Amino acid sequence: MTKSVSPRYLALDVLRGMTICFMIIVNTQGSGATPFAPLSHAAWHGFTPTDLVFPTFLFVVGNAMSFSMPKYRQLGTSNVLQKIFKRTLIIFLLGYLMYWFPFFRELKGGGYEFSPIKDTRIMGVLQRIAFCYCIASLMIHFLSKKTVWILSAFFLIAYWVMLYVGGDYSMTGNAGQKLDLFLFGESHLYHGEGIAFDPEGLLSTLPAIVNVVAGYYAGVFIQKKGNNYETVTKLLITGFSFLCLAYFWDFVFPINKKLWTSSFVVYTVGLDMIMLGILIFITEIKGVTKGVHFFQVFGKNPLFIYILSEVFAVILFTIKTGPKTNLFNSINSSIFQKLLPGAWGALFFSLCYMMLCWFVGYWMDKRKIYVRV
Repeated sequence: MTKSVSPRYLALDVLRGMTICFMIIVNTQGSGATPFAPLSHAAWHGFTPTDLVFPTFLFVVGNAMSFSMPKYRQLGTSNVLQKIFKRTLIIFLLGYLMYWFPFFRELKGGGYEFSPIKDTRIMGVLQRIAFCYCIASLMIHFLSKKTVWILSAFFLIAYWVMLYVGGDYSMTGNAGQKLDLFLFGESHLYHGEGIAFDPEGLLSTLPAIVNVVAGYYAGVFIQKKGNNYETVTKLLITGFSFLCLAYFWDFVFPINKKLWTSSFVVYTVGLDMIMLGILIFITEIKGVTKGVHFFQVFGKNPLFIYILSEVFAVILFTIKTGPKTNLFNSINSSIFQKLLPGAWGALFFSLCYMMLCWFVGYWMDKRKIYVRV
């Protein structure tokens, strides 16, 4: 934890904050009603705005690396490796413990027991961020820019080949699920889809590295060229080119967030570059900064606020208010669904929950408290 913050580019900070803000909203939709379709992930092939959240998180991780990685050149190899592996381990453990929390579970006949480690999910959001950060950092520090891009293209093509050869593009027949079942077993995978399938599995982490690499070089490009019309134009053109490539690739390798297909990577990188270009134009060139502090609050403590939002939601689900209900569901059914029945009530709850997290971030920002890993 530190009480100082390094200089930032406003547009990058706003994009980071927007990502965390939207992530909290889509992750904590109120119960009692089916959420609006754009606030849910695509069932399988396809794309919704919600599918953009996680890849953008990885993209902004790369943006942040563009400020920190140059400092590594002044360090010896052992110190660089120590910093990278230490940060990787901490982020991975935070993610693992977050899924294990609250470390106990309710028994069917009443009472509680310690949640056995054999039933804990190994992979997940923070775990994927840890692996992607680690591999992208090693590539960027030790390899040339040209080599990094060649290797990134290889990751995307190799993943495509592995899924094509190793099975199909279904949830139960893809090569990634087969690998996760072989390495981890069913009890260590995500079961939210109704079966043992992890959307943040090991194999699909390979193409996700490219989201971080793209974010890094976008950040380097902005720092080198400055906040001007040339920067915005090149970001928009590059982003549009990526969208076109993803569109045609989708015909043979469908855009799919849960498989994290290579076409999905290209598509989301394109969208992120376009959003970043638009934000630079609005905030840096036109100087329209009214309201951006709202997102800066999230952007200055992204990891802490994300973990807070997840852990507090788990606590609400854990507190029982009846034989078959919990505090999370009770709040929604007794307050939000009565105020606004249906999807609007679910959205209203998630907005209120997001604001609660924002106030914590605002309090920290006022006191110059920024949690770093």
